[in-house]
Amino acid sequence: MGGSESSLYQKHLSRFLPDELAAIDGVFDALSGSAGPVEGKTRKAARRTVTLSMFKAYIKEALPESMTVRLFDGMKSVRVSEKPSDPSDQVGKEQFVVFMAALLKGYAEEKSDLVLRMISKADGTVKGSQVLEFAEDLVGSLVHVLKYRKELKGWSLQNTRDPTPGIKALATQLVSELKLPDGTKVEGTRIPDATCDRSSLEDWVFRVPQVSAYLNVIVQQGLLVLQSLPDRAEDTLHLLPRCKGVRNSGFVSLLEIPSVAYLNSHLPAEVRHRWRLLFASRLHGESFTQLMGHIVNQGPCLLVLRDSDGHIFGGFASLSWEAKPQFQGDNRCFLFSVSPSLSVFTCTGYNDHFMYLNHRQQTMPNGLGMGGQHEYFGLWIDSDYGKGHSKAKPRCITYNSPQLSAQEDFTLDALEVWAVGDPPESDTAKGKKSVLDVDPEAQALLEMIGKSRQSEGLREPEEED
Repeated sequence: MGGSESSLYQKHLSRFLPDELAAIDGVFDALSGSAGPVEGKTRKAARRTVTLSMFKAYIKEALPESMTVRLFDGMKSVRVSEKPSDPSDQVGKEQFVVFMAALLKGYAEEKSDLVLRMISKADGTVKGSQVLEFAEDLVGSLVHVLKYRKELKGWSLQNTRDPTPGIKALATQLVSELKLPDGTKVEGTRIPDATCDRSSLEDWVFRVPQVSAYLNVIVQQGLLVLQSLPDRAEDTLHLLPRCKGVRNSGFVSLLEIPSVAYLNSHLPAEVRHRWRLLFASRLHGESFTQLMGHIVNQGPCLLVLRDSDGHIFGGFASLSWEAKPQFQGDNRCFLFSVSPSLSVFTCTGYNDHFMYLNHRQQTMPNGLGMGGQHEYFGLWIDSDYGKGHSKAKPRCITYNSPQLSAQEDFTLDALEVWAVGDPPESDTAKGKKSVLDVDPEAQALLEMIGKSRQSEGLREPEEED
């Protein structure tokens, strides 16, 4: 170091505000505190370092051991001087600060160098199988640390599916975005045998924001440092939405925590903070009339369904559902698959057949549809509840989605609908549902005989945060 701090260290140091630097200093002091002062040496000579065992002792059970080792390897790989130095099994403060600055505030190039070292200690290229293993560790550690720190925001392992398949599905989806040096994507069975260099990883980190966002949360929550960086608050704050409407219901979602995080990242930013359960066939009954009564005029919604073969898929409706014989919605809508694979399919611009909801008309199809055209929807739930189809030969023209169900014409096993974001103003003004809201047929009968709704002002109280 030549008796002075390196320019690289100073450059990274300048990225932090004074309060942030104080927080990082505090964490490093806690990490290295067990070393204690060294008698008879100057402060510079007694430079504190952190070993892997000290790092593990600080992390405790907040992160899986595999991710703890990866983070330590990433810190250890940091070079704070251009002069060659002997490899060390310890991490100094300069390395720690540079690692934190590059990971939390750095560019894709800086982050990809660290990711490469976290994937493999060897120089040069890495195999797709190693990247996939890292991605599974990344997603699994995210779920683990959010559960450990009680940051699941109302979601739990009790009201969602087992996260294990979702961890693998999300990791595979993230790695499917990886491009080889020649610019081609690696997909499916080709992933494990692919060879990736530093430029491939840099491009991956740049184009797939979840990699950086998940690493940020893992470091911030694992080390309990800088959990609310001003320039990263959006990534961490709305990684998972707050889950509403399931308390004490015994409800178990068709989704697991990884797929909730992934789908939420594709929603418009203004609605990512909150999901509210509107309808679940297991709770509200298997009825198209009940479905309509719970989702009409409730703002943007996510529909999630499972067919009788176990495929889980659905769609995002960007605007409130309205019962009418015309297409509705806009180009923020999308279709998605959760199982057996996790993918989102956005609008192609070919047509505007984003959403369709119609009931009790003789001349037009009756049911709920998204994408495609009449009688040939990318996703269709028939008004004869229990029947549906997903037609795409080879792709839905509106969303470029493949057939989402196991069979083109499927039998519906379960359905749930989530309102995302804040309730519409009209809904907020009226409060929660009355008895007649959840029984649309009774409401329609009252309107037919000219009776008013005496219970209009008597509504259930809003569930508190």
